[in-house]
Amino acid sequence: MYRVGIIALLGAAVAGCSAPETEVGATEGADAPEAVSEIERTPTKNAYFGDLHVHTGNSFDAYIFATRRSPDDAYRFAQGEAIPHDAGYEIQLKGPPLDFLAVTDHGEYLGVIPFMDDPNHPLSKTLTAQAAFGDDATASAETFRNIGTSFVLGQPIEDIRDQAHMNQIWAQTIDAAERHNKPGEFTTFAGYEFTAMTVVSQQDGSAANLHRNVIFRDQAPEQIFSTLDSTNPEDLWTWMDGQRETGIDSLAIPHNSNGSNGEMFALRTYDGEPLTETYALTRLRNEPIVEITQIKGTSETHPSLSPNDEWANFEQYDYFIGSSAKSTVNEGDYVRPTLARGIALAEELGTNPYEFGFIGSSDTHIAAATLDEETHWGKFPTDGAGPRMRSSVPPEGYTDWADVPDATNRRVLTGAKFSASGLVGVWAQANTRDDLFQGMRNRETFGTTGPRMKVRLFAGDYDASILNASDLLDQAYAGGVPMGGNLARSDSEAPSLLAWAIQDPLSAPLQRLQIVKVWAENGTAREALYDVACSDGSAPDRETHRCADNGASVDISTCATNPGTGAGELKALWQDPSYDPNQVSAYYVRVLENPTCRWSTWDAVRAGTPPNPQLPLTLQERAWSSPVWID
Repeated sequence: MYRVGIIALLGAAVAGCSAPETEVGATEGADAPEAVSEIERTPTKNAYFGDLHVHTGNSFDAYIFATRRSPDDAYRFAQGEAIPHDAGYEIQLKGPPLDFLAVTDHGEYLGVIPFMDDPNHPLSKTLTAQAAFGDDATASAETFRNIGTSFVLGQPIEDIRDQAHMNQIWAQTIDAAERHNKPGEFTTFAGYEFTAMTVVSQQDGSAANLHRNVIFRDQAPEQIFSTLDSTNPEDLWTWMDGQRETGIDSLAIPHNSNGSNGEMFALRTYDGEPLTETYALTRLRNEPIVEITQIKGTSETHPSLSPNDEWANFEQYDYFIGSSAKSTVNEGDYVRPTLARGIALAEELGTNPYEFGFIGSSDTHIAAATLDEETHWGKFPTDGAGPRMRSSVPPEGYTDWADVPDATNRRVLTGAKFSASGLVGVWAQANTRDDLFQGMRNRETFGTTGPRMKVRLFAGDYDASILNASDLLDQAYAGGVPMGGNLARSDSEAPSLLAWAIQDPLSAPLQRLQIVKVWAENGTAREALYDVACSDGSAPDRETHRCADNGASVDISTCATNPGTGAGELKALWQDPSYDPNQVSAYYVRVLENPTCRWSTWDAVRAGTPPNPQLPLTLQERAWSSPVWID
């Protein structure tokens, strides 16, 4: 067993006190210098930003698409250093370093593919390696497909299933996390991706996405559990529970439910059996948070599921993962309707299996998140090689989309649908593994599409004076629950929801602060959307519950913006006008920035060509708080 955590944290916070405290933290582990430093703690918590979904050349697909970056590269990038992009240029974060990071390479064949390509390594002598990389290789593409198919089906290719080698690469992954962990300054977590999928169509190669990232708190096992062991995520939870009994805590984070064919948040088990309370409790224990946004689109909701939400059609990635086949739309694909399904299931099972918080992350496959629209550098080295490779400008030989042959003009590569997203925000007392992990387990988290805007949500009994109180946060924690919490009510009066968002100073001003309400009626998902704070300070319309246009605009020819009345901060105390004390409801905050150019429009502006007409010209960056549940 490898130690990857802080051995001890001394000191305790005084509840309700807003003055920072300090404690002593020590780091130890392979190749890590022993260090002791004072860690400042804030009982009312700070927002820490990070990425819990990063791939390097140790992932089979990243290496196949020419990624050669290492976990060390990923940690150096997150700490603000410039690193090489494998398309041939340097990349660096815009803005300050991140606060935390986890490298989460695919657990299946972890680190195997690079050594299949190394003539000095025994793995390169296998038949599978020779077919892909040998001097007379004639079946590279087919071999790579077979490798992907093997873990989708849970049928290992035995000559490259070198468990000792995979364990060695896993140990190196842990060591890299340990080397870069700096308690109080920069936090690392050991992690990997459990890459579960189920076949949708053998004809077009489409498969439903059931991927999870597994993040370890402060210790990690010598061997991980992947789909080469079982393709059933429920078996992953059983393994996690077993590890937890030995002192190794972890959580699994589902992602890209938008491509799951309705299976990520299904109403049956993986094997098609009815859900039980044991299932609900097990899932709730192991999967307290889900990824709402990343480079392969947004999993909040879909226009067909939320027809009254004007902002639902946002960064929709409408392909099955790793396929050019169009995906379906199901309630089980998106977190908003799933919140309602969970409420309905709780009535039946006694426990809500879908009571989860929200995060964002990147899913970069080049060791470096692409978070900024203006400097988008793609998911892989291939689409990062230039605008034509990601279909944001006309193909070679054309300067205008109108001149492109119809068959080509109608074809949008999946890379053009990739987003410049996203980040996870955690409210925690300090930047340490224990504090951040506990924040995630408590669901006091939020997700953003890249900008570092901060968002908070509390539910309780508050009066209007709290909005301008110097001890607002002390009152908020003392008088209610933060995002991720449950508020039990015996009062027939609606509780007060305190919603608050602060602009990223390096990004656009805020346009509106919204609260999304979700509930179930006779097993049917229901929702309502309310603007609760407007950038011009006016009140939302009483009938439509919407803010007036704030005058913000974008010049598509240059991407210059007019901020209108965009705000640096939005805050509101709100009560649900349709509150029903006999109804369980979930509420979460969504905050929208002013419109700005999408990365594909930035590409076209720089190239002097019209933007791809099949892609959005602008977008509104956003953040989502985790929900609160009112019972």
